[in-house]
Amino acid sequence: MSNNGYIIKVLKTLKHRYADSTMLSSFTDKSPFQILIATVLSARSRDDQTIKVVEGLFSKYPDAISMSKASLRDLERLVKSSGFYRVKARRINDISKLLVTEYNGNVPDDFSGLLSLPGVGRKTAGCVMIYAFKKGAIPVDTHVHRVSNRLGWVETKFPEKTEEELMKIIPKGYWLLINELFVLHGQNTCKPITPMCSNCVISKYCLKKDVLRFK
Repeated sequence: MSNNGYIIKVLKTLKHRYADSTMLSSFTDKSPFQILIATVLSARSRDDQTIKVVEGLFSKYPDAISMSKASLRDLERLVKSSGFYRVKARRINDISKLLVTEYNGNVPDDFSGLLSLPGVGRKTAGCVMIYAFKKGAIPVDTHVHRVSNRLGWVETKFPEKTEEELMKIIPKGYWLLINELFVLHGQNTCKPITPMCSNCVISKYCLKKDVLRFK
């Protein structure tokens, strides 16, 4: 099997495994602004909790203009259950204000614009590029970084390098799948401390499974 064929087989297997799961793709019917804010709020928060929080938040503040005028106290109240709520409330308020003053309330659809927003890094920017604008990107968080290295697709120490290497080997038409599938797999099976190799649907494709088994 060619390298491309091997990668596609792994991704299709994971897509079938997690067909009923929900993550940021649950927000693809939302506006780019709402997807951006949902991504910010999803940091260090369970997916089901993020979904509840953003539904309540957007029912009151659906766009950048309204959220830029919100009081921090009210934003903190609405996002409290997502964790780190004071930092997140300040961040989404600052992002909204900048979008209003610099982008007429719209979310930029390019990396440089997204990275200019307060607290937005490459992972968040990549998620917005994918889920809001359907543009090619590979957002790399700890799960994507870990699973990619364990599979033997890359040998990297930092997420930024993982992103760069994955873009070289994964067919561009499959970039949209990487973040969601690898995050789900990292959360449910390929866990940081005790990976569940015996229950892994892609175990036979894992170049490092024999090493992981004894960790």
